[in-house]
This record gives sequence, structure tokens and C-alpha cells, in this order.
Amino acid sequence: MPEKINMTTELALLGVLAVLWGASYSFIKVGVETIPPVTFIAGRTLIAGGILLALLRWRGLAMPRDAANRRRFMFQACMNSVVPFTLIAAAERSIDAGLATILNATSPIFTFLLTALITRHEPVTTRKLFGVGAGIAGICLIVGTQALGGLGHQLWAQLAVIAATVSYAGAAIFGRNFRGLDPMVPAAGSMICGAAILIPLSLVLDRPWTLSPSTASILALLGLSVFSTALAFSIFFRLIHTLGSVGTTSQAYLRVPIGVGIGALFLGESLGPTAWFGMAFVVAGVAAMTIPARKPALAR
Repeated sequence: MPEKINMTTELALLGVLAVLWGASYSFIKVGVETIPPVTFIAGRTLIAGGILLALLRWRGLAMPRDAANRRRFMFQACMNSVVPFTLIAAAERSIDAGLATILNATSPIFTFLLTALITRHEPVTTRKLFGVGAGIAGICLIVGTQALGGLGHQLWAQLAVIAATVSYAGAAIFGRNFRGLDPMVPAAGSMICGAAILIPLSLVLDRPWTLSPSTASILALLGLSVFSTALAFSIFFRLIHTLGSVGTTSQAYLRVPIGVGIGALFLGESLGPTAWFGMAFVVAGVAAMTIPARKPALAR
């Protein structure tokens, strides 16, 4: 019975994570309207990292000071925040938040492919192979129409989101190296390391003291940092330990309708017919890979 209650809690947290990350794309879309992507993400990682460090201190926990963990935090920061956050923020200057949500939802597919080709810590099954095929078909439906229409800004933006998704997949697998640490510790460590990388870049590239961001962009940055980053990554690192890397990325198929719905409701976005078909393939593929299979009943 205790195990069942624990799993119920983990699945509930998975749903919360899907909502938090589904909303992040709309936060980003509003934020980058008046704040350049590098500066926006530097602010995101700095604010989120500061909140997480404060919570760790309040809980009486200390950050590891050894060189090995610091290197892990820096690598995780690059894979899970610096590269993907910045690519998605830059892409959303050209594409809708809903479309970015769909493309980024394919992270379980790339997690599975990296797992099958490199780490091999989770089994390869026929159903997962079907999920890979369906997910890739969905990507081709969405991105392929842009390719046929020429190499425009939207195509490069969509490819940037896919590159960010591959980076997230690698981060989900690498996150297994933080076993034994409180989930908030790698979340804080990776955010602070991300800020340390991005702030100097922001100062050189964007000269943030010359910017005049709108109130909406500032509020979007705060919402993204507090809810969709600090809180979300604390949940993420916990679930990596309890559900595994592929299981944790399964919230991707949940956040697709959430992210698309938020974009439609608050930003007035709408999907074209090809994107709807692509979304259906992506959701089917990710669900096939991540929803646990029913175990056959034992004969009595």
C-alpha cells in the first residue's frame, strides 16, 4: 500500500511538471518581445538559482563543494539550461509558443534514442520503436512543410527547438548522476552555473542597461523563473530518481495540449492543419513510449 501511495504522488508531480513547463513557452514568447534571448535566459537562471539557494539554506542544506560535483553542475547547466533555454527563446521570436511546445515535446523520443545507442540502461521494446517512428513522423509533418516552402526563418527556428530537445534528452540521462543528492541541489547548482555562463555573454552581446523591457516581459520573466524553472526543476530532479529518465520526460505528451491551449487562450495563437496532424503523431508516439504497459495478470 505505501508503494502505491508513493507512485500516486509521483504521477501527480508529473502532472504538475507538465503544467509548469507547458506554460513556460507562453512566458518565453511574451518575455522575448522586449528582452533579447540571452539576457532573458540569464535573468531566468539567475533568479531561479537564487530562489533555490535560498530554499536550500532555509532547509539547512549545503551545496557540495567538491570539484567533481561542480563539474557535473556545469555540464548539466549547459545541457539543461544554457543551450536549450537560449535556443528556444531565440526560436520563439519567429514561431508560436504552441508550435515550440509540440516540437519540444519530442524529448522522450530523443531520450530513448540516446539511451538505446549509448547508455542502454532501459530496454528497447516494439512499442517504444513504434513511438519513435510516430514521433519522428510528427516532426517531419511540421518541419517538412517549412522545408518545402524554402529555408525561411521559421524553419531555422523549428530546427533550433529540435536541437534544444536533443540537449534536454541528454540532460535527462545525465541527471541520473546526481543520485544521493537532494533534488533541489542539482537544480540550484545547474541554474547558478548557467547564470555564470550567460551573464557575461549578456553584458557583451545585449548591454542590458540599455534595454527598456515592457511590464509584460518582466512579469513573464518572473513567472518563468519562479514557477516554470525553480519549482519545475526541483520536481524534475526528484522524478529522475523515482521514475527514471524516460518516465520523467513522459510529461512531454501531457504538456502538448497544455502548452498549445495556453498559447491559444492567452496569446491568440492557432495551429495550421499540418501542425494538428503533427501534434497527433507526436502525442501518440510519446504516449506509446512512456505510458507503462499493463502487466499480465497471474494465473490462479
